[in-house]
Amino acid sequence: MLPFKRSIAHVIACAAASRWPHAGLTDETILEMLEYPPDDGMGDLALPCFKLSRTLRAAPPSIAAALAEALGDLSAADVSAAGGYLNFRMSRAYLTDHVLASIEARDERYGAGESGAGKTVVLDYSSPNVCKPFHIGHLGTTVIGHSLKLIHEFLGYRCVGVNYLGDWGTQFGKQIVAFKRWGDRETVEAGGCDELVRLYVKFHEEAEKDPALEDEARAEFHKLETGDEENYALWKWFVDVSLAEYQKTYRQLDIKFDYYLGESFAVDKVPAQVDRLRDLGLLKIDDGASIVDLTEYNMPPCLILKKDGSTIYHARDIATAVYRKNTYDFDLAIYVTSAQQSLHFAQLFKVLELMGYDWHDKLVHVPYGTVSVDGAKLATRTGNVVLLKDLFRLSIEKVREIMEVKNPNLADKDGVAEAVGVGAIIFYYLYNSRIKDINFTLEQALSFEGSTGPYAQYTYARTCSILEKAGGVPEEGTVQLTAPEESALLVVLSKFPEKVQTAAAQYEPSVITRYIIEVCTAFNRFYQNCPILSAEDAAVRAARVRLTRAAGIVLRNALHLICLKTPEKI
Repeated sequence: MLPFKRSIAHVIACAAASRWPHAGLTDETILEMLEYPPDDGMGDLALPCFKLSRTLRAAPPSIAAALAEALGDLSAADVSAAGGYLNFRMSRAYLTDHVLASIEARDERYGAGESGAGKTVVLDYSSPNVCKPFHIGHLGTTVIGHSLKLIHEFLGYRCVGVNYLGDWGTQFGKQIVAFKRWGDRETVEAGGCDELVRLYVKFHEEAEKDPALEDEARAEFHKLETGDEENYALWKWFVDVSLAEYQKTYRQLDIKFDYYLGESFAVDKVPAQVDRLRDLGLLKIDDGASIVDLTEYNMPPCLILKKDGSTIYHARDIATAVYRKNTYDFDLAIYVTSAQQSLHFAQLFKVLELMGYDWHDKLVHVPYGTVSVDGAKLATRTGNVVLLKDLFRLSIEKVREIMEVKNPNLADKDGVAEAVGVGAIIFYYLYNSRIKDINFTLEQALSFEGSTGPYAQYTYARTCSILEKAGGVPEEGTVQLTAPEESALLVVLSKFPEKVQTAAAQYEPSVITRYIIEVCTAFNRFYQNCPILSAEDAAVRAARVRLTRAAGIVLRNALHLICLKTPEKI
């Protein structure tokens, strides 16, 4: 749709310049004003003329009528004026010669762009806290972050995906105390993160009875920070045990990171940044701790070093940001974390600005809302968690049960069940705006009807089945559209490149997720009302097979951008 919008904006600007030469209306001005009508019956694109009324000193209906008359007949679109709107409907020739031809020619690159060519984006996402298993609360940062990585890569950016593990901090003092008091290596090796979190929960239970344990934990972490060999060996082992478990989840999500560089990686880089803060006069002592006062910017102080000189996450994040800029020379650095960390990132970005780093405005925090299951929020220290591996397992099992009824002879049932079961959870999560809080309901996520992952994947599989039964796609030739559902489908498919750009600009995968449902709805309406393989006319049959392939191309490309696999049979 974007090429169409640009061409329409150009002809409108030219017509306006002829009719109102002193108005100064440019292609870009008109392009920003164009919008999609709420009702398809009004057209595919519209120019509301209300904003032009003051500039052109005329009533909106008369502006629309004058422009419609000036434009006359366009090869790309039918033009009409309705009230204060100038409406455009893509011509069938444009839909076949430009939209369908572009989809077929570009195939897996349809929707892609080159706006990111020569630019680098660093994406910080997933970043689980070591010693704690993946729970459903980790899903947001993981799938939003990876989707944004895929979207930016699709637009030509060089993307660096970093898993910034939460592998440093006082909590590891707690973990070390818990292990030394109540744990053993054999049990941890067998139980993995489940056993580590059991020990962590026990620490908090015991600390409520004996507050001195908190001091003991701080002392153990200080020993870790100052190079104690025993504590370092324990910490390294905790990290290895955790990563082994995380990799299982990443495999199911088909996610690979370029680097695992956690908070511990930045510890030896902190002193240089502390010295810079001190030299700039930004570092102040407050009750023994080192802070940067941000009162002037309506923010609480940013804590850099604790009383005992130990680093805290602000300091490590400052050092990490500087390292990433020096190493990757990014044009953009994206942090995908919970909205609860918005203040932290506002403080981080402001301190980097005060430190004189002129790239501070290239840092973006992408927040997302909380997730609950049946209204219950999650907390590791109380043991109130819904583990992601358990949710995936349950979802996969339920999908396999459905498949036994729907398609008992399907080959590779296990692989397809995993693709659909895991995809259902991802799709459900990414369907709404990322900032909204989500109450997860597995039954809704697994439905094969409505705005769900299984519905989208099943629709894609339907396009594959039709193409298989057709025995291939006819050779390209003149395509005659004979039904309104055919044109409507192509209009929807034409929007994909613009949707990709919008999703990137807004850091919003739900733009793609919701668009996928729009494609599915248009394709299934076409499928229900337009005989494809049974069409009597050979030319009509050939055209509809090609439309089916085009829908499949767009669905495959779009589903990939939101981390969903595309099984060809379900």
